[in-house]
Amino acid sequence: MPEKPIPPRPDHSTVRVLLRLWPYVRPVRARLFTAAAVAIVASCLSLVIPLVLKWLVDGPVADRDPGGVWLGALYLLLLGIAEAVLFGYRRWLVARPLSSVEARMRADLFGRLQRLPIAFHDRWASGQLLSRGTTDLMLVRMFLAFPLTFLLVNGVTILAGYVLLLAQDWALGLLLLAPVLPLVLVSNRFERRYGAVARAAQDQVGDLTTVVEESVLGIRIVKGFGRHRSQARAFRELAGRLRGTELVKARLLAMIWAVITVVPELAIGAALVLGTVRVADGDLSAGTLVAFLSTALALRWPVESIGFLLAMSQEAATATERYFEVMDAPEEPETAGTDAAGGTPDGVRFENVTFRYPDAPDGTPPVLDGVDLHIRPGETLALVGGTGSGKTTLTALVPRLHEATAGRILLDGEDIALMERRKLRALVSMAFEEPTLFSASVGENVLMGAEGAGDPELRRALGVAQADGFVDRLPDGTGTQVGEQGLSLSGGQRQRLALARAVVGRPRFLVLDDPLSALDVHTEARVEAALREVLRETTALVVAHRPSTVMLADRVALLSRGRITAVGTHQELLRTSTEYAWLMSGEGTENR
Repeated sequence: MPEKPIPPRPDHSTVRVLLRLWPYVRPVRARLFTAAAVAIVASCLSLVIPLVLKWLVDGPVADRDPGGVWLGALYLLLLGIAEAVLFGYRRWLVARPLSSVEARMRADLFGRLQRLPIAFHDRWASGQLLSRGTTDLMLVRMFLAFPLTFLLVNGVTILAGYVLLLAQDWALGLLLLAPVLPLVLVSNRFERRYGAVARAAQDQVGDLTTVVEESVLGIRIVKGFGRHRSQARAFRELAGRLRGTELVKARLLAMIWAVITVVPELAIGAALVLGTVRVADGDLSAGTLVAFLSTALALRWPVESIGFLLAMSQEAATATERYFEVMDAPEEPETAGTDAAGGTPDGVRFENVTFRYPDAPDGTPPVLDGVDLHIRPGETLALVGGTGSGKTTLTALVPRLHEATAGRILLDGEDIALMERRKLRALVSMAFEEPTLFSASVGENVLMGAEGAGDPELRRALGVAQADGFVDRLPDGTGTQVGEQGLSLSGGQRQRLALARAVVGRPRFLVLDDPLSALDVHTEARVEAALREVLRETTALVVAHRPSTVMLADRVALLSRGRITAVGTHQELLRTSTEYAWLMSGEGTENR
């Protein structure tokens, strides 16, 4: 289900939000400031053109001097060329540094996602995260490339232009200043309304991205159950909602554009009428009126652009806020404790371990409630329990994919909460029931389980998982690309590669979450035989649902309703525990 959009916080002004981009902009500030200065010079050159026109009208034109007219035309041509060259130079200045800003922000976002806890990823839809790394960062780059510069450039141009207008004729200049106050009020109201709508649109883009991603990754389910029509309907509903929001944005932009265009035009019209009357009365020269009106017309673009510059700034502020919602999320707590479990070998101990999901409603019983368990050094312990008993959650606590709410877990006497996470995960290796493979080669997927491992370790791990046979039959062997999510392989093949990844580094502690559930009985028997050799060299916790998997273990622990209710050998528990006997029966395994 898509993550519920986080509403914009009213205490966060657009300027305050956008200022958070400064650490990324600071390394390229020299080029950006230079580009802004070049743009200001280029824009102000357009204000020199009316002065040349005044000279032309009151001078060569009034004196009927063709040579002067041609000279004036040359001046105007040179001013136009200079303005175009300067604006082109500005574009060249900002292109490279802004692409590097976007790249750094995207890299930081990806790195942050790797460090955020599993609980964060459980809450957030992948489409929302994807849209923050693509659409939102594109909006930020566009803001830095254009609105950021031109809000400053146009502001300076408008200020300089009004100084020229007042210098040419203060009465007409004051007439053109009249629209400033209503335009400020309208722009302020527009900014608030447009910001809320822009936030809604960007959240809806994230929801739409989630639907597309889920439909593509789950295309076999969609087609297998004939759900393409319902998926298309869900997509159309979300797309229609997004279209409606975009139309609201368009209406708001049209309204502000109309107001910002019409009000100054009325003022210019009034100045034209009043100026014409004064020229007729002899109170004003024709050249001055031409220069005045030319200056006013030169200011039309800076004034009229305010609307969409504010709109782009609001969208960039919303995108920045969405970006930092992820960047501000607390990372996995790190410690500066021991680098490794270097004490006397003591295996794995769970001491009064309790776990409750951080976002669980108040009053909900904990998933794990006071678990006490000891896995002896070199021992393999099978963890058995019914659906929802907390088996997978318990295994996830060992490498600190989740943090225990209370109690502690010890590896050879060392509290895992005091270990550096990187070192802890070098000691503990995992294989999950649902294997995840990446868009890489078979070898690269397996060797992710051990930094620095090579081909000998790869071949050994494939042999343990009984995966070497089918891998060698692939077109490029271990170099074969498995494709997204490894969907080009069968479920059993993916599970065997995940098991190979878990054992390739000869881990000191091994956690296996029902790693053989997708295998046929013959392959399972071969894998179990090879796995016994690996288990002799490590301390292992194995989630098991079938008697064949349980037989890999030295002892068995029964987990029921978040508590360890029995520990013993397989035969002992069959005699003493009715629940365990039921789980190990045919009916129990079918209803696991």
